[in-house]
Amino acid sequence: MLVGPRGGRGRAAAAAPVVRRVIKQAGHTPVDVSGASAEESADAARAAVVAGAERLIAVGGDGTLHLALQGAAGTDAVLGLVPAGTGNDYARAFGLFGLRVEEAAARALGPARPVDVIRTDRGRWVAFSVTGGFSVDVNVRAGGMRFPKGPSRYTVATLLTLPGLRHRELAVTVDGQRTELRSALFAVNNTPTFGGGMAICPGADPADGLIDVCAVGPASRTTMLRLLPKVFEGGHVGHRQVHMMRGRTVTVEGEMDLVADGEELGPAPITLEVVPGAVQFAAGASP
Repeated sequence: MLVGPRGGRGRAAAAAPVVRRVIKQAGHTPVDVSGASAEESADAARAAVVAGAERLIAVGGDGTLHLALQGAAGTDAVLGLVPAGTGNDYARAFGLFGLRVEEAAARALGPARPVDVIRTDRGRWVAFSVTGGFSVDVNVRAGGMRFPKGPSRYTVATLLTLPGLRHRELAVTVDGQRTELRSALFAVNNTPTFGGGMAICPGADPADGLIDVCAVGPASRTTMLRLLPKVFEGGHVGHRQVHMMRGRTVTVEGEMDLVADGEELGPAPITLEVVPGAVQFAAGASP
């Protein structure tokens, strides 16, 4: 078990005893490998797999999943998830969002299937999203907010951040094809949503061997405000200032900080590559 210390403002810590009970009832012995920091947790996840752990269960949000992934990706270890974070976007892609803790824990112990993972040129694995620009500004603001709770925090943070909207010079190269634009935000996604349910790349499939790119801009504050309610259903696709791309390798260049699965990734440039079936994810029905 890897429990997120800040997941869902305490929801992960509250869920952990329930998850332990479900694991014990299934005849297994839970071992908590949570670290005091993100770096310690990622190192602990790697060490657990090297020591022979056959399954890692992340209890928390997308950031906690990201840390557990650093140990499970590229190995035979199964990765499970009990969503107890704020956005829970990865859980949405597999029908885990909204489940009771007991049911989610049972599924985390259930059958697994191979799922694609994004690999960075920095040695980091990414479960579902690398983003930059306005979306990172929103992520930072949401991280400092106490209310509202849950995914709506990202919607409120978006509205509060909009007056300070900035554009950045962005170059995105997808499978050798380069696109340059002044961008308000971009996302490279392996699943449809980010930001607590915003379907930024509605066609993204975590098992198709491809990653999707959405770059928005140049766009005024008024345009961004009009696009916001549409993005939850993918209605922004087709707008003349929304650029959608898809491929196996993506290079992002520009002066901006990046966030991966809600965790800081550092500045661009960066190259991302999809690795088909790089992790066994327990996303099936409960046993």
